[in-house]
Amino acid sequence: MAGIVGQGTTFNLPQYVGELFGLSPEDTPFLSAIGGLTGGKDANSKRFEWQSYDLRAAADRQRLEGANAPSPEERVRATAYNVVEVHQEAVELSYTRMAIVKPGDPVTNEMAWQKEQHLKQVARDIEFSFIRGQFAEPADNTLPRKTRGILEAIVTNVNLAVAAALDEAMILDLMQTAWENGGLQEGETRTLMVGAARKRDLTRIFITDKNYAETSRNVAGVNLSVIETDFGRTNIMLNRYMPADTIAAVSLEECAPVFLNIPGKGFLFFEPLAKVGAAEREQLYGEVGLEYGNERKHAKITGITDAA
Repeated sequence: MAGIVGQGTTFNLPQYVGELFGLSPEDTPFLSAIGGLTGGKDANSKRFEWQSYDLRAAADRQRLEGANAPSPEERVRATAYNVVEVHQEAVELSYTRMAIVKPGDPVTNEMAWQKEQHLKQVARDIEFSFIRGQFAEPADNTLPRKTRGILEAIVTNVNLAVAAALDEAMILDLMQTAWENGGLQEGETRTLMVGAARKRDLTRIFITDKNYAETSRNVAGVNLSVIETDFGRTNIMLNRYMPADTIAAVSLEECAPVFLNIPGKGFLFFEPLAKVGAAEREQLYGEVGLEYGNERKHAKITGITDAA
């Protein structure tokens, strides 16, 4: 089953009767867990920034009694940035298609139904970008802006499996790497994000082989499995947009969607387009990017293969 490009008419959008079933998955767990399409931050530019700082290493710093004042020291702040990317869709229906409603068809307003599907599709596109997006900030308008996804953002804590099957040590090493750099501190948001094959690996490693207890937890409306590890109770987020060879340890509290609100319209809005002939046209428009916070609080392992 495919979509159509162009104007929807009674010929290319036929009506049927009976219950309507969706064939495509609609879940967006990462986007939903960090705020969704209604709970994020506002940007005031195409590029948005945030800051970070660190503390010096803990050490023996005892001073002599009666000593002169120590040499002044200051901490330097660093900046990180991302961009908002444009999501834009359109729907056009002929007057005839809008007017006809077949008895027994659960879709009684074709325009409203088509707009609802666009919203679902854009949410999935954003989920994909927030995970696998490859950063692009073009110098002109001949190429689109692309937000940096969480996987590309992780550059400090990167473990390579070198075409190896996943085991317990690899998972704990991954989590330790993030923990040593200040990540995975928050019990509610400490998360391993995986695809289907790696989720089965985790079940085998921690539940079947180790007999660890598995529970569940609700994070911002997303129901996640929870397992006990050396680094505390950890969420398992099954995400269909994760590469099969990759697992990410994500500190969800560091992440948020960032919206560029259009004056008088807001974010992700529908608006009428110029009328051309006997049809109604509307467009969906929004600009959004991912704030991933301190990338050292996340970690990833790549190159994982299926177990024999």
